[in-house]
Amino acid sequence: MTTRDKPPVLVTGASGFIGRHLVRRLIERGARVSCLVRAASPVEELRHTGARLIVGEATDRDSMDHALAESQPGVVYHLAGLVRAVRAADFDRVNAGGVACVAAACAGRAERPVLLVVSSLAAAGPGAIDRPRVEGDAPAPVSAYGRSKLAGELAASRLAGDLQITLVRPPIVFGPGDRGVLELFRPVARWGVHVTPGRHPRRLSLVHVADLVEGLLLAAARGERLDPRGAPGQGLYSFADAECPTYAELGQALANALGKDRAAIVPLPEPLLRLTGRCGDALGRARQRPGWLNSDKVADALAGSWTCSSAKARAQLGWAPAATLAERLRETAQWYRQAGWL
Repeated sequence: MTTRDKPPVLVTGASGFIGRHLVRRLIERGARVSCLVRAASPVEELRHTGARLIVGEATDRDSMDHALAESQPGVVYHLAGLVRAVRAADFDRVNAGGVACVAAACAGRAERPVLLVVSSLAAAGPGAIDRPRVEGDAPAPVSAYGRSKLAGELAASRLAGDLQITLVRPPIVFGPGDRGVLELFRPVARWGVHVTPGRHPRRLSLVHVADLVEGLLLAAARGERLDPRGAPGQGLYSFADAECPTYAELGQALANALGKDRAAIVPLPEPLLRLTGRCGDALGRARQRPGWLNSDKVADALAGSWTCSSAKARAQLGWAPAATLAERLRETAQWYRQAGWL
């Protein structure tokens, strides 16, 4: 199939960490890509890819109608969302309201595109340390962020009878350009210290952004679609590395990725962590800008293990990470150093 024959693609949230990687990969594959970006979004990197930029808001129906009319997409990748917010209402407005707006606009088209919605493992909630979550498990989010992402999933599901929709719940996503996991690398790089939330062992799932992007492409092309009458978990996928380290094991893996023999593991008492989260809330309100550590993040960190199984994606889509977790962490550490972030 030539570039001209391939259906156009629209990406919301294209200026974000995952969005930039997705757009570059789509362009590499010869797709005609349009990006819905906010007026204040950094777009220089997107300009260099050759993607078409359309200014607007995913939460605004007129913006979405305009973006769809301009791009005429066969697939819409909806990545726009908030991972941090000063107020819970902001999570709801963007993470739930945005999905509802995008889905309704897509359903209103004469030629309806496939809609792939990137949600979060936070929508599912934590699980047991010895059993990664699977797609059919009943969701039980524990944070305002997680509840807003689940509300977005439910908003999409209400239009599943009119639109082909697939949901993806990534766990922790890392790789070049990510500033979230950078905050875990920094204390290990600077002081050889890795702080863990409390003393109870908790496990984590991670996925490298390049591996996640391949999963998104597979899910959009031939994944299950939501069905109002389907079984729980139908139309939903998780993509994660098979290895699920504890917080302490992750600290050691970060040290190894940085070329260090070991990291000093420092458990932070839960009361102190909760206090730190409340201080982060107060600082965020004062600055009107959310920080990386706040009560919402603390609630997630202390709730249990955040692991998910990608067995369904492996079986149905043939998805698998292209490298081991250790290799991906080394690649990421190298990128941070070359970029001057460490």
